[in-house]
Formats: sequence, structure tokens, C-alpha cells
Amino acid sequence: MARKKTAMTEPEYSDTNMEETSPLPEGEVPAEGVQEDALGGEIPAGEFMPDSGEPPNNEPLSSDGDAVFPDAEPHLTDTGSDGVAEGFPSEETPPDGIPQEESAADPQYEDLLHEMESTTPFPPAEGDSPAPQSDLPPLMEAPAGNMLPEVSSGSEQNPTETADVGEAPAERTARPRTRRAAPSQRSDYVLTIDARDRVQTEEEREEIIWHEIRNAYRTRRILTGILGGVEQTKSGRTLAIVDYKGFRVAIPVLEMLLYTGEMPSNREYLELMGRLNRMLSTMLGAEIDFMVKGIDSNTRSIVASRKDAMLRKRQSFYMDTDALGEHLIYEGRVVQARVIAVAEKIIRVEAFGVECAIVARDLSWEWLGDARDHFSVGSRILIRIQTIDRSSLEGMTITADVRSVSSTTNLDNVKKCQPQCRYAGRVTDVRGGVVYIRLNNGVNAIAHACYDLRTPGKKDDVSFAVTRLDEEKGIAIGIITRIIKQNL
Repeated sequence: MARKKTAMTEPEYSDTNMEETSPLPEGEVPAEGVQEDALGGEIPAGEFMPDSGEPPNNEPLSSDGDAVFPDAEPHLTDTGSDGVAEGFPSEETPPDGIPQEESAADPQYEDLLHEMESTTPFPPAEGDSPAPQSDLPPLMEAPAGNMLPEVSSGSEQNPTETADVGEAPAERTARPRTRRAAPSQRSDYVLTIDARDRVQTEEEREEIIWHEIRNAYRTRRILTGILGGVEQTKSGRTLAIVDYKGFRVAIPVLEMLLYTGEMPSNREYLELMGRLNRMLSTMLGAEIDFMVKGIDSNTRSIVASRKDAMLRKRQSFYMDTDALGEHLIYEGRVVQARVIAVAEKIIRVEAFGVECAIVARDLSWEWLGDARDHFSVGSRILIRIQTIDRSSLEGMTITADVRSVSSTTNLDNVKKCQPQCRYAGRVTDVRGGVVYIRLNNGVNAIAHACYDLRTPGKKDDVSFAVTRLDEEKGIAIGIITRIIKQNL
């Protein structure tokens, strides 16, 4: 039986696509706008099948070409100076009991912050507010008279691509060195002379200190600064200005704990404010503790309280006890204190949250003509606690002295003098015809007479002749033979 020969049809080729397509069965006509792929699947018109054979992604595309997924999280593209996207909180919400940064805990501190906004010297930090659209830098364009030559296409761009594949060069030529790609972002750190060294700019230093102040505000930590000024606001408030590492901290005068009694009214209140202002003036340059009570990040304004810091120190060092039931500060203990005010015959110190005054006779075994010659505001000295009154936290008082810390006493110094001998010294005081002298060897002396025709005065250098020694009181008694130099 003879086989029936079927006519073989030639494969059809498209003018635009040189790949071979599968023939259609007889009697079937492809639908309009639909073409078949190599696997037999239909591809809608207008869509493109990638070379890898993967099915196309039919998800809608965003303006930048990425697929939009309704359930996906939004991209964080706009970040602030802290690196956190806008619309999201930069930090976790603090627990209860810790005040927020935007507002002060007490309304009086919030009002004071608003009042300080117009006088605060610190401008807002860079990056807090977006720059106006008109201030954006223009795109980089070449000058009209210095146009760059157009880059040619084809073989001029890549000369190596024009060589025939089958043609091997007789000698390998060195390829031109490709230029290093420009960095996507410039380095903002300071270029230092020494390798691997790093220095901080003024802006970086201020950001670090401001971060420290914010942490101290949230954690209620005690900071220490220098009292640098006394100011008065438009509303009549008196403020103590403290300098903390370049930042201006304002403390109301009533938060300085200079007065612990009940506040008077009317004329007595004005007199009290005047006295407190004078006390603040004598404390300029002193080192004081404070706790931040309110801050404003936009104007970098800070309001603090010295009273809260001192009460916390009193509780820790005078009221609380250790494992043995002992206080950290007790009577007879030597502690370090800060000198906060100095006068001629008296100084005022602050020892762990409690202030006390020390008169001249308790400052040194040697007679002092002027305490300002030996002590200064802002210095630290050693004192011995004599008595402590722990009846109340705010009304706590102490007494202390400085001379008991010294190893030498008057009895030791008086042995440096011999009767019927002469010594040089300086007049410390003159009262009731009696001249008080501190000899250069450290011995205290008293003179009831003067052979010089001139009258001795304070701070005069004199020649003193010893007639006898009072070992019980530790002083030398004698006569001023002459005045060496007068303090005019």
C-alpha cells in the first residue's frame, strides 16, 4: 500500500524576529494581538518576554520603576539630622516619671524658656528646617564659551571592540588605565596632618555636649558648671547664668538655695531680692552643681535648678547610711569643699550640698590680714566637719574649720622664736592700740608699743623685737622697733 505523501510547509520567518516559530496547525488562525512563545504559552500584546524565560511581573510600577506592593512597609527616604525618618519618633517614649524634652516639668520653667527664646545666643542647629527651594544650588553646567567636546559613539568610545575577533595582535598592548570612579559622597571629616588622626570641629563638639545635656535632663543627672553672670529678664526675674562647656544655663535666684526661710512680701521681699543679688555677685566664678529642669532644642535654651542638686547630695551624703549604718559624712571627718565666696575676714564654702561660713580665726593657725590673699572663689580646700544638724533636709546646717587640718599648730611655731631677738613680719590688724603681727617664720606676735615715729597700719612690713613668749597661747609678745615699709 502506497503511503500518502503530505506536503511539507516551509517555516515562516518574520522580518523583525529571526528566530524560528512553531507552525500553526491547519485550520487554526492565531488570535489578533496574541503571539505564542516557545513553550506554547500566550503573551498579551504589548508585553515583552525576558530572555531568561521568567514570566513578567504584572504588578503596577511606581514612578521610579519599582513594583508597588500594598502590604509592604513604606520606604524611609526623608531622614532628619539624627538619621531617623520624619514621622517616626527618634527615641522611645521615656517611662513614667521622666519629663519629656519638648516641655519642662514645671510650668515656671516652661514660661522661663519662652522668655529666653529672644535672648538666647545659640542659633538653631543646622538641618532642623529644610532649605527653601529657591536656595537650592543650580545644576552643574559648562560655560557657553568653554563647551566640552561631544563624546563620540561607536568605535571611538571603545577602540578594543572594533578589532576583529579572529585577528590576534602580534604583541599585547597595555590597556589604558581606567579612571577611579568618583565617590558618591564627600568625606566631611577634617583632613589632619598626622595619619589616622581625628579632630573635632566646633559643630561636632557642640553636638556632643548638647547630647550630654539631653541625657542629663532625661536621667536627672547632676551637672557642674561655673557661675558666670547675673541677669534680669524683662519681667523682673533674676537669673544666675551658669556656663556649662560653652552652653548657657539659666537658674532662677530662688532655685539657688541661698534663702531657706519663708518668702516675705511687699518691701521686705524687695530687700531680700537685693540681698540675694549681692550674694550672687560675690559668687561669680564659683563652681556649682545643678540639675536640668527644661530644655528647648530649637533655641538651645536650658533652665536648671541648683536647689534640687543640693538636696539630692544632702540626702546621699548626710542622711543615707551604708551597710554598717554609718553616714558618709560625720562629725570630725575631713572632706573637700568648694570656695564659693571670699571676704576680708570670712569665706563661704559648699561641702556636698551644704553651705557654711568659716571666719578668719578658723582658717589658719597663722593670723591672716586678708583672707583674699590666701583663698579665692572657685578653689577647692580641705575642711574638717565640726557639727552637723540633720533635723531637716532643707534646713540642714554644718560648722567646719580649716586650721585643724594643718599638721602644725601655734605651739609648734612659737618655738621658732627666741627672746631678745628681732624678726621681720607683717601687720595683720590694729585694734584698740594693739598691733597684731604675723612674723615671716609663721609665728603670731603682739606689739603694744612702737619706737617708730610713724603709726603702723595693716599690711605694713615691720621689725619686731621679742620680749617674752606665751607658750600657753602660742604667741610672741614684743615691741615694733621700726617700720620697714608702709602700705600706702
